Amino acid sequence: MAELVPHTVAPGTLAGLPQPTFPLGEGVELRAWADGDATAVMSAYADPDIQRWHVRGIDSIDEARETITAWRRAWVQERRLEWAVAETDGAVLGRLALKDLVLFDGIAEIAYWTVPAARGRGLAPRALAAASGWAFDVGFRRLELEHSTQNPASCRVAEKAGFPWEGTRQRSALHADGHHDMHVHTRLTPSASA
Repeated sequence: MAELVPHTVAPGTLAGLPQPTFPLGEGVELRAWADGDATAVMSAYADPDIQRWHVRGIDSIDEARETITAWRRAWVQERRLEWAVAETDGAVLGRLALKDLVLFDGIAEIAYWTVPAARGRGLAPRALAAASGWAFDVGFRRLELEHSTQNPASCRVAEKAGFPWEGTRQRSALHADGHHDMHVHTRLTPSASA
């Protein structure tokens, strides 16, 4: 069946772009994941808060390496876009991703975490703002961010990064303690039209 309108983000656009690096200030940048980040990824996913809100764990250095490889492969396949939030000397402080990409509609969902030592420094909102600006520049028109209503820290990150609260999806995400209501925050490109 033929589509009657063009994709909002043309297929091949993302795969054809090099992954950008964004300075976030204070010696921190948003950059591509490197093979040498595997130990930091494994350590991050051992953090109880990251496990609680992301419902994931990594059990070995090999699994961490495979995760990084999968993140890089997903960029080329235009399925998800993953960055490390890291000090310019290489120390990983967090992660930011645009996932569940819908190129036809120009929609992506945001995911992020920061390691315990990096929390409270404003890194997640800065990373979110940098990646969002880039996403709008390449053609995305709507970015969505969901977090458990039991996670007020993520709510603050969303609001600081210019993602107003849009609504609540009831019992829509499974966590270890059951299904959670999820706040939905969205940001539209300034040029988005109805």
